[in-house]
Amino acid sequence: MEVGDVHKAYGRHRVLRGVDLTLYPGCLAGVVGENGSGKSTLLRILAGQLTPDRGVVVSPGRMGYCPQEAVLNPAFTVDQHLHFFQVAYGLPGLDRAHELLEVLRFAAYRRHRIGTLSGGTRQKLNLVLALMHDPPLLLLDEPYQGFDWEAYQRFWELADGLRASGCSFLVVSHIVYDTAPFDRLWRLADGRLVPADDPAGTG
Repeated sequence: MEVGDVHKAYGRHRVLRGVDLTLYPGCLAGVVGENGSGKSTLLRILAGQLTPDRGVVVSPGRMGYCPQEAVLNPAFTVDQHLHFFQVAYGLPGLDRAHELLEVLRFAAYRRHRIGTLSGGTRQKLNLVLALMHDPPLLLLDEPYQGFDWEAYQRFWELADGLRASGCSFLVVSHIVYDTAPFDRLWRLADGRLVPADDPAGTG
């Protein structure tokens, strides 16, 4: 993915003021920023859900997008969601989805209705729906929100395996506890991306 000089404003409030980034194959990148800094706006632009005021976004076309707020129907089961997305993605079967359920250890919930699940378990399903068609690019907004420690570790093990196969990640979060998994890490401050180890924001 190549992003150049992306700007976005809501009225007079300029949220993004010239964002540039490059994601090469097999890159695990992160963007950290305070709540309200524009992280979700940036991710929605990269996912094609929001049009920037100006700037260029070049993506591989096929991607997985995991929004912060899971778009799940509380009346439907986990299995029903998997079948809906199977049709949407045009997949011949659900082998990969079931494999991901096992990796994240919530296969036992396949027949449970979403309304009965905890926030962390819903987030696991949100992640599976973004991954089940094996996209080359993943855009993840607070993907491990609500995870316990074991699920958090399994998320990074899964990410490391996908990265090794050439998949690229962009993870946005309001806080990063461990910088080691990331190949690149930026802060979103004053509408621009700066390296996370650049406290002065000079780039």
